[in-house]
Amino acid sequence: MSYRDETKEINIGGVKIGHGNPVAIQSMTNTPTSDVTATVAQILALEKAGCEIVRCTVPDEDSAKAIAEIKKQIHIPLVADIHFDHKMALMAMENGADKIRINPGNIGSVDKVKEVVNLAKERNIPIRVGVNSGSLEKNLVEKYGGVTAEGIVESALDKVKLIEDMGYDKLVISIKSSDVMMCVKAHEVIAGKTPYPLHVGITESGTVRSGSIKSSVGLGLILGQGIGDTIRVSLTGDPCEEITAARLILKTLGLRKGGIDVVSCPTCGRTKIDLITLAQQVEKIAESYPYDIKLAVMGCAVNGPGEAKEADLGIAGGLHEGLLMKHGEIIRKIPEAELLNALKEELDNWK
Repeated sequence: MSYRDETKEINIGGVKIGHGNPVAIQSMTNTPTSDVTATVAQILALEKAGCEIVRCTVPDEDSAKAIAEIKKQIHIPLVADIHFDHKMALMAMENGADKIRINPGNIGSVDKVKEVVNLAKERNIPIRVGVNSGSLEKNLVEKYGGVTAEGIVESALDKVKLIEDMGYDKLVISIKSSDVMMCVKAHEVIAGKTPYPLHVGITESGTVRSGSIKSSVGLGLILGQGIGDTIRVSLTGDPCEEITAARLILKTLGLRKGGIDVVSCPTCGRTKIDLITLAQQVEKIAESYPYDIKLAVMGCAVNGPGEAKEADLGIAGGLHEGLLMKHGEIIRKIPEAELLNALKEELDNWK
């Protein structure tokens, strides 16, 4: 069953999620939101990388007021991330936030939550209800004998009901943990129990290397079961790295098309060209082309010709040279030093 086909459709500043819409890619800025110039520059770079929804922290009034100016200069929906002070949620919405992210448990009394909900309802602004394992309520920790997937889900659904009881249902749910398998289980538990779209991710997953691996495993298990409507790959590093990883995860799962799929061999003692450097260079230039094709960079005569022949475009390495292949046919033999330029020329003129 694909749960994402059955979730409620929510419109976030023109990007529709849930109800079978494509899984949207999200990231978060790491600049001070009050620094409009730096924040806009980072968001524009994220847009170019393929980000479809961006989140900015709003810890103070200067950040809330900056949203209005930031919105004028970007082209994707902006989500305001709120903690502790409900007034920041109100100001963020007044300044044009397309969605707000709150944990109703840490922004004060029920009356303060109701203030936020009432303004969101008035302005038709979706609310993302976020619960992380690190902020699970003491009573649920005691009830379940520790931090558990079931406790995370109960916490999230309690907060959703609180907002529903206030008469609002344009909601997105986020339940995250840095424990990969706990996060997977939590999504399995909540799937089918709520009509709202789910924003999924492995929180605090780590550096680009370790975080990408943890996120690939966790998100692969979750998304592969038909769960999840938006994703963020949370990495300690340049936010654009999150977009690269997210796109590859979605493409690997068959949830996205477009963009060149670069395959390359792991190399061995038979390899007689600098395939590692070449593959890295090819992967980099391939990012700038929108073609939905397979490009193979292979190192020797054992599997190289076969793999390159199966690809739309490929190289089969030889002794300081390589065969350039296109649609299964050998085009020509090229010296090693000219292989990258030859590939780029083919991509520039791709038909």
